Amino acid sequence: MDDLRLEPLAPTLDDYLELRRASGLTPKRPDQGAPALANSWAWRRIVDADGRSVAMGRVVGDGGWYFLVADVATLPAYQRRGLGRRILEDLLAEIREKVPEGAYVTLLADPPGQALYRSLGFTEPTSGSVTMHQVLS
Repeated sequence: MDDLRLEPLAPTLDDYLELRRASGLTPKRPDQGAPALANSWAWRRIVDADGRSVAMGRVVGDGGWYFLVADVATLPAYQRRGLGRRILEDLLAEIREKVPEGAYVTLLADPPGQALYRSLGFTEPTSGSVTMHQVLS
């Protein structure tokens, strides 16, 4: 990671919004991003020599058994360097270290990230399981 540093911190609000936009995730407004920064269970960011966040990931969870990996994003100029993997490995290690055995970790994966998630042990839902969501307007 040369001049890059992994930190157990959230990015700034501006960096969070830019990472989402630039990496192709659905853009969010500041009033959506601020609560995400404040209320997540764990964060990881990778910063460059100037302290700018170039990659991020977070976990939302109850601290006991249920966790959701979200907002894994890397600026295009830094993709294909293993930064997303490094962030995910570190977040998963924190879950293993801090919570009781049997924790359930889930995520929603867009096609570009699916190979990475599978390589870290994530699997498709079992038969009978249905992934559902609703976007409130």
